[in-house]
Amino acid sequence: MLNLDNDINGVILGIDEVGRGSLIGPVIVAGVIIKSSLKKFKEVNDSKKLSIIKREKLNTIIKDNAYCYFASSNVAEIEEVNILQATLLAMRRIIKQVQKNYDHVLVDGIHSPDKTNKKIILVPGGDSKSLSIAAASIIAKVKRDAIMKKFSKKYKEYHWHRNMGYGTQEHITAIKKYGPSPYHRLSFLKKII
Repeated sequence: MLNLDNDINGVILGIDEVGRGSLIGPVIVAGVIIKSSLKKFKEVNDSKKLSIIKREKLNTIIKDNAYCYFASSNVAEIEEVNILQATLLAMRRIIKQVQKNYDHVLVDGIHSPDKTNKKIILVPGGDSKSLSIAAASIIAKVKRDAIMKKFSKKYKEYHWHRNMGYGTQEHITAIKKYGPSPYHRLSFLKKII
């Protein structure tokens, strides 16, 4: 039930990421501040529980009725500092974009992007508990999927348009056959190549 936001007073910035477990590309973080009637968000849920068509539809509704923010960490940053630290870096970028125009920041997960920011509330499994986090999960997923489809046009042999860069058998077989692309996170491939 996505009712956590109802229990918190003030402006809520919900933050979620997508792409941490992927073998390629950036990790994308989105932030959402809902600005209109919650009735428009009644179908919003954890992006992993929604079909592609439903995510695309909700992506439009969210963008029309919320303040939306995006940030990312690229492959070089992921390789330099590790995926967790790169994700937290992208989350800090979101919080900086919003410029303190919030009362609370709900972050999906157990790691705070800024332990000095007392407005941050960690919500493990937040995309199934918080409307603003679930909305962020949807727009982040749609954005990253679009990036993966764009990458797939250049590197068709990896079938990223189907696997979104995750370690499916099809993707792993392609890596073994063709080697890594410039978009691959080499530290993620140590057990594959």
